Amino acid sequence: MAATGCPGAALSRAVLGFWQTGPVAAKEWATRFPSLLGCQRRCVTCVAGAAFSGPLLASASRRYGQNSALDRFLGLSQPDSSLTSRIPAVSMHRDEQDLLLVHHPDMPENSRVLRVVLLGAPNAGKSTLSNQLLGRKVFPVSKKVHTTRCQALGVITEKEAQVILLDTPGLISPVKQKRHHLELSLLEDPWKSMESADLVVVLVDVSDKWTRNQLSPEVLQCLTQFSQVPSILVMNKVDCLKQKSVLLELTAALTEGVVSGKKLKLRQAFRSQPGTHCPSPAAKGPNIQSVGGPQRIGWPYFQEIFMLSALSQEDVKTLKQYLLARAQPGPWEFHSEVLTSQTPEEICTNIIREKLLEHLPQEVPYSVQQKTIMWEEGPSGELVIVQKLLVPKESHVKILIGPKGHLISQIAEEAGRDLMDIFLCEVQLRLSVKLLN
Repeated sequence: MAATGCPGAALSRAVLGFWQTGPVAAKEWATRFPSLLGCQRRCVTCVAGAAFSGPLLASASRRYGQNSALDRFLGLSQPDSSLTSRIPAVSMHRDEQDLLLVHHPDMPENSRVLRVVLLGAPNAGKSTLSNQLLGRKVFPVSKKVHTTRCQALGVITEKEAQVILLDTPGLISPVKQKRHHLELSLLEDPWKSMESADLVVVLVDVSDKWTRNQLSPEVLQCLTQFSQVPSILVMNKVDCLKQKSVLLELTAALTEGVVSGKKLKLRQAFRSQPGTHCPSPAAKGPNIQSVGGPQRIGWPYFQEIFMLSALSQEDVKTLKQYLLARAQPGPWEFHSEVLTSQTPEEICTNIIREKLLEHLPQEVPYSVQQKTIMWEEGPSGELVIVQKLLVPKESHVKILIGPKGHLISQIAEEAGRDLMDIFLCEVQLRLSVKLLN
């Protein structure tokens, strides 16, 4: 976990001077639904050839960080619960999850709410940031593009505030959607999300030198069409930059030198590229007629800028406090025990798909079809999942299984660990590979 004074955060505070955080205290422990956590807490058995216990399980726990489900299984020391917010689990039973989603919110009289849409190019780190904000991994994460295939919803509830995160697919053009035969949801979902948004978080991967110097045309088009929705800029992966001065140049370019209606004093650090004109308009609301012109590469109407690494808990905590503080008076949409609107089966399929994307080469994982054969609670309260992976080519079968079945076993092991931390129960995951007829 990074220290509070990480280079990105310190630079943002010192140079920009408009870093705002809201004093949000930790959420108190609340009474849980007995049925939702009825599954027994034991060490995980991930069936695809391996079981975990003892030192191996402790090692796995360290990978998931402090206060993970594995830590609770092992009885490892936990921080004072009065200082940390409790993170809900997801029920392994679909009917229980469905009932919880329609359950009347247990909101206080002074309830506040904020609907947040995360926008960005594919692979900018939106799902990683969402998982860190939620405190539990419920969205798939991969280095390959288009891991998130449709809109997914996460819920943060602390004290009187509820923040609803809409993790959207990376914005793409209709040309790319047709060229790569991608689902229509990748094209439509981000736009649908904007219709109900209270705040837009635009995420930019500053480690990608090919795309970091300007907002994508699709992001700019979305911001323009919904210019009435307040927006903030999050510059992600700042820990990957060797020269922090690059952040100043990027800030000037991505904001056109204006944040919250004020011109930034960054002209000396910003070197305009030949043929690129970046005006700094006076402080006023967005002019729809002028926004999105042919020379526009940034958005001069961001209200705040955050420079962070989505993998740093301290950095993300600062952003989380800001979002909770921005919540406005209004009724909650979900019960405080809701973490995501996804069904247990959807979470499982997405997590397995994440592992396929991580371990399979090139286009192979995009052709795999997943079919859940079994989903049931075992005699000792464990969750038993059997999923069949269907592939179009015999060569893909061999690739997916791997030498002596090691690859398919590794995928099942990693996916099982993640699912155990989501459902807080023992998970037995079996995967098989079959050629499509």
